[in-house]
Amino acid sequence: MTRPRFLAFYLLAGLAAALAQVATDPTSVVPMVGASGAISGVMGAYLVLFPRVRVFTVIPLGFFLQTFALPAWGMLVYWAVLQMAGGFGSIVSSEGGGVAFWAHIGGFIAGVVLVKLFENRSRLAAHSAAHWQPRSRSRS
Repeated sequence: MTRPRFLAFYLLAGLAAALAQVATDPTSVVPMVGASGAISGVMGAYLVLFPRVRVFTVIPLGFFLQTFALPAWGMLVYWAVLQMAGGFGSIVSSEGGGVAFWAHIGGFIAGVVLVKLFENRSRLAAHSAAHWQPRSRSRS
């Protein structure tokens, strides 16, 4: 994306996030502060644009910390499931802890849906050509 396109995309994702939160809890008196819904939109866009990129995560195994490389789609789907669980939990319990789970979900969905309208195909192709080397498969 160009900077102006990214700004428009980011603001629309944030707006969608706020609308999702208000739609799920219209009587809330807790103010929404932060950018997590818009950032969730960026995460949704990343899922669409770069699903196979390897991301690193740390998993504690007893007293040891182990680093694993996983595809972005796996981590982002895992994150979205956690947000859904928190969102449904906030409906059941009145004690949500002040986290706007539905804003995260709304922003994420907006990012998935809107990214293709804002992407710059020539920049994406150039980025892919510069950063993605096909793996050679040799048979031994």
